[in-house]
Amino acid sequence: MVNIDFFKLAVKAAKIADDKKAIDTVILDVKNLTTIANYFVVTTAESAPQINAISGDIEKTFKSEDVVIPVRREGISSSTWRVIDYGGLVVHVMSPQVRASYNLESVWREAKIININAKEQIKETELKKKKIVKSKLAKKIVKKASKKISSKKK
Repeated sequence: MVNIDFFKLAVKAAKIADDKKAIDTVILDVKNLTTIANYFVVTTAESAPQINAISGDIEKTFKSEDVVIPVRREGISSSTWRVIDYGGLVVHVMSPQVRASYNLESVWREAKIININAKEQIKETELKKKKIVKSKLAKKIVKKASKKISSKKK
């Protein structure tokens, strides 16, 4: 039996949604609250074509990488909400009106919310800090080397 990392799948689905210009993509960690799934990805798309593009790309990517296939799909003919159920991961791609109406973050308010954009910003900040530290260190090394060279010339 293959062990599927549903958190990694949730992150991948959220990134795919964001790449397709989805709005307010979040991951809800519901594994301690329900047996339905471990994670929900909830995202907003501003049009029916965008809903189709996001959900289609998630399915296509997961299938092409032989990761997992959907257990169930809902809303195939809906222009406002698509649900892709992967067992341990359920992806909700919703119009702004439907998302506001159902407010899944409120329904699952005890779930830990993982904001992918915030995680990316944290990673970028950490990388920038490392680069700054490295550049400061490089400047110190160059400065010391320059002093040594100038002292040897004298």
